[in-house]
Amino acid sequence: MSSPLTRIDHIGIACHDLDATVDFYRSTYGFEVFHTETNDEQGVREAMLKINDTGDGGASYLQILEPIREDSAIAKWMAKNGEGVHHIAFGTADVVTTTDAIVGKGIRSLYEQPRRGSMGSTINFLHPKDAHGVLVELVQAADDAHDGHDGH
Repeated sequence: MSSPLTRIDHIGIACHDLDATVDFYRSTYGFEVFHTETNDEQGVREAMLKINDTGDGGASYLQILEPIREDSAIAKWMAKNGEGVHHIAFGTADVVTTTDAIVGKGIRSLYEQPRRGSMGSTINFLHPKDAHGVLVELVQAADDAHDGHDGH
């Protein structure tokens, strides 16, 4: 059985100070910022640090997330857990079909319909209680997401 998941798209890391956290990853590991944006719907400021290109034409990133309001999902998670790894995201060519297939196996999705993610992507999340405690994001990259333009 072949998987509809094509890569690790990104690992989401929650933080209190986006700039300081980005500086840490830049100075410690040499990762550079590929993209930044504020996602008002998700209530976060974020930076995508590109790790490498992948065989499917995409890339793998670290997504650094700073909450911009106390009622955001990231802020609520950080109130319980502090800073650290928040989720892992897998790339897919079709987030709707992939989500439906996984939901068909008894795994709950967090959204009934996909939402807009970073760099213009289309996303959905799988419930961590159904995935061994891991919040999993499914990401369908925007057509121009990996060429340095705004998208994902």
